[in-house]
Amino acid sequence: MELVYRLLLRQSGGTVEEVARTLDIDEAEVHKALDVLADLTLIRRSWQDPDTLLPANPEAALQAILAERQAEIARKQQEVEELRAAAARLASDYVAEYSYGRGQMFERLPSVDAVRMRMDELVAATKRETLAFAPGGPQTAENRAASRPLAESLLARSVAMKTIYLDSVRNDPGSIEHALWLAEKGGETRTTPFLPIRLQILDRRYALVPINPEDSSQGATLVEEPGVVTALCAFFEIVWESAVPIAEAKPRRDGQVSPQEKELLRLLSQGLTDEAAARKLGVSLRTERRMITEISTRLDVNSRFQLGQRANEDGLLAS
Repeated sequence: MELVYRLLLRQSGGTVEEVARTLDIDEAEVHKALDVLADLTLIRRSWQDPDTLLPANPEAALQAILAERQAEIARKQQEVEELRAAAARLASDYVAEYSYGRGQMFERLPSVDAVRMRMDELVAATKRETLAFAPGGPQTAENRAASRPLAESLLARSVAMKTIYLDSVRNDPGSIEHALWLAEKGGETRTTPFLPIRLQILDRRYALVPINPEDSSQGATLVEEPGVVTALCAFFEIVWESAVPIAEAKPRRDGQVSPQEKELLRLLSQGLTDEAAARKLGVSLRTERRMITEISTRLDVNSRFQLGQRANEDGLLAS
């Protein structure tokens, strides 16, 4: 195919017979190559003589193909998001229909107070370890102070504590101080650019997940179903392995963007607004927009469209 195209570049206006003779190949092979080039819109027929083949500008042709591929990727991403949303709705309906309180595999806790009361009971009975996702960015000083008695109670009993926060907490002195305090007591803390939900696992027997991932004030569901809890534990371990201990230096950029900036580009490519992306990353809207400006400068682009196109071309949106 490439040989045929290059020949047409050198000898514009050739026929199939001339191309076959010059390249010393069968006309059938020429026709096959021309079919591929035609599909890529890299050749066209002369207006004056339809038997004469002319090369087309590859840049324009490939830009059209790239745009089509990008649209296809966007459609598939949309399909994935729709499936994910449908699964979340079905899971919520399942929990609502089949949770009837204590003694069942799913226990619905319909308020923050109900969650805290049940957590106090579970923490008191925990013997081995707790695993937690803590999205939402830096916690308030009041929340950190309120969590310390529970943490001290667990660590005093030699219960292992592993907690994953968002990278954004590294910019908050109070959060760093709290993490170092936990480390002194024996707890382990790491950070990652993005966490999908709030999660608490106790003794690999109970898992607490929010009823509505976007609004934890609506309460949580306590899961005791072994298969579900095992899956959530495996999910936690995967994220834990890729997360960075908070005592270590802030994750550096690997090439053009940092892990947190890469996650921001991924969120924006999914159609999230600046406000929604900022919430997912646990940063302020002002910080999120500053990050976009810095990435755009680094990638030498002048618009959001160019930023998305460049991120896709450079493979920055790959998971």
